[in-house]
Amino acid sequence: MRILVVEDEHKIARAVARALEQESYAVDVAYDGDEGFAMATTEPYDLAIIDRMIPGDYDGIGIVTAMREAKIHTPVLLLTALGTTADKTKGLDSGADDYLVKPFALAELLARARALPRRPIEQKGTVLKADDLELDTTTFSVTRGGQDIRLTSKEFALLEYLLRNQGRPSSKEQIVSHVWDYDADILLNTVEVYIKYLRAKVDEPFDKALIKTVRGFGYKIEA
Repeated sequence: MRILVVEDEHKIARAVARALEQESYAVDVAYDGDEGFAMATTEPYDLAIIDRMIPGDYDGIGIVTAMREAKIHTPVLLLTALGTTADKTKGLDSGADDYLVKPFALAELLARARALPRRPIEQKGTVLKADDLELDTTTFSVTRGGQDIRLTSKEFALLEYLLRNQGRPSSKEQIVSHVWDYDADILLNTVEVYIKYLRAKVDEPFDKALIKTVRGFGYKIEA
């Protein structure tokens, strides 16, 4: 998944980004409301973690409100030092999906990050499946036909994205925008390279190929 973190306290932003990256997420960070607003309303994200009190023309609630008015349904986790019921209600009423009060444990934030993104009904939970292929987003394990498959973190992220969009073609541009960081210097043919890596591990040792090339569109996993 690709996650946006909007937090003006650099120490907290770095700690959150580092923890998310260790979970194999692609992470972009904005340090003020204006930059956060621009990124949240123009870039595709699977989750946004936004501090409520940030400098700029847009505070956290302003960013969330603008996202919802623009019909951007990215799940939002609001971070704040304001923990009263009224404060939580205001944040949720603005369109946020969840609320986490500072100080918080990184383990709790990671648990919220795993739970928040909206997934297709058939893929709720931690295990994504296609035929005899299984990927566990909690243990970071991949198996096919009961055999363990060892993937790099980027191969895992690519496979997870394809499984979350099972049956639907994803273009190279869409894959890059969700699997790699915003500031990563990635060429589109890098996607071809990683698809080849995945096929060598996930398809070639088995009788049935699951990763399909959709000519003129991109790639998809189909059981």
